[in-house]
Amino acid sequence: MESSNAFSNGIRRGHQNPPDTDDAITIAESVFRQIRQAIVEGSIPTGSKISEPELAKTYGVSRGPLREAIGRLEACSLVVRKPNVGARVMTMSSEQLIDIYYVREALEGMAARLAATQMSDAEIDKLRELLSMHGSEIEQEHGQAYFQKEGDLDFHYRIITGSKNERLINLLCNDLYYQMRLYRYQFGMRSRRVPRAYNEHEYIVDAIANRDGEMAELLMRSHIRSSRKNIEQMLKERST
Repeated sequence: MESSNAFSNGIRRGHQNPPDTDDAITIAESVFRQIRQAIVEGSIPTGSKISEPELAKTYGVSRGPLREAIGRLEACSLVVRKPNVGARVMTMSSEQLIDIYYVREALEGMAARLAATQMSDAEIDKLRELLSMHGSEIEQEHGQAYFQKEGDLDFHYRIITGSKNERLINLLCNDLYYQMRLYRYQFGMRSRRVPRAYNEHEYIVDAIANRDGEMAELLMRSHIRSSRKNIEQMLKERST
């Protein structure tokens, strides 16, 4: 476990001043996003103890907005609070990571099926443009890495939101999304599977463009299943 000093140092490295406003909600949102990014990118180590006085001092905010931000971090499972221990940044075991992949396989498969009927032609065109941009970035990495920025710059995120199903979007883009991004930074996105994963993305887009929901779901489930198996192999290699 890292000390609260490690936590504080991590915050300072990624700190940006919150907006100059008296609106406590806006301040809480700013602090929430900055701490979330620091946790996901690893500048605040997993397992670090959260010190409200240190955070309040670092961000120059009162305890009210800070506690609201921490509460939101708890809600998306990036912060865990335990009796007699306090709040700490989450840690993710190999088993927890694999469990998330099983959930993603089912739910993102459904999202892809819905996206095939719910996404507009313009949205699909934008999805292809995004994939083309990713292809150029992969070429720059010589096919060895596939890094995706968050939100609308993330292929999977775009399909999930394209499902137009609010409950599904909430589950995948709030509850699980940043846990998965935390994994990506912890374990890295360099893999021998990169070229194949990119091709699988292309096939998924083709199925969505063809309005073939059944095929889109099958391809998405197969894609995530293959990613899970790849991760399981990587974890096995690291443990030996």
